[in-house]
Amino acid sequence: MSWTRGVLAALAVCVLLLTGSAGCGASDAGEPEAGESATPVGRLLDATDEEGRRYREVDAERAPEVGIEVQPAADDSWDVRLTVRDFRFSPAGTETVAVPGRGLAHLFLDGELIARLHGPDHRLEADLVPRGTHQLTVRLYADDGTVWAVDGEPVESTADITASDAESTGATRPEEIPEDAVSRTPPGSAAAR
Repeated sequence: MSWTRGVLAALAVCVLLLTGSAGCGASDAGEPEAGESATPVGRLLDATDEEGRRYREVDAERAPEVGIEVQPAADDSWDVRLTVRDFRFSPAGTETVAVPGRGLAHLFLDGELIARLHGPDHRLEADLVPRGTHQLTVRLYADDGTVWAVDGEPVESTADITASDAESTGATRPEEIPEDAVSRTPPGSAAAR
């Protein structure tokens, strides 16, 4: 009989441990998953971005990096390509927990948020970029909404883009050039030099 009670007690302990009811296992709130570091992810700073999101300071040697390249497309839109190092994009719907080197990118045009990116490629529509020179900035965020930062500065990169209208430049067409403005001197003659 005591052997049966011992087995039942052992089974009850196993069930409690597996369900987490005993309080001995990892909690769901912020504990790392298997394969992740048990140390906190960086240090939260008091500094915030324009949206009020706090900076998450990490060591430079472990920090993610981002670069941005912008190329005009044939339809007057812009192809934006991000290059990252020590960073991977999280798919939409990822749990809102900071994990080292993981998250999403925010794209800003002249300081205004225009897109949240879960991958390295983006098409910037022409109607978002008025005529003139503008700054396109990409900044990396952790999945919990904090800004990845190094030495108190956000991990970001900026590119200048210049948009021009497809309007007429006011150039004169050949048929509009007055007849008396056309030189009659043959090429190669002394008067043409």
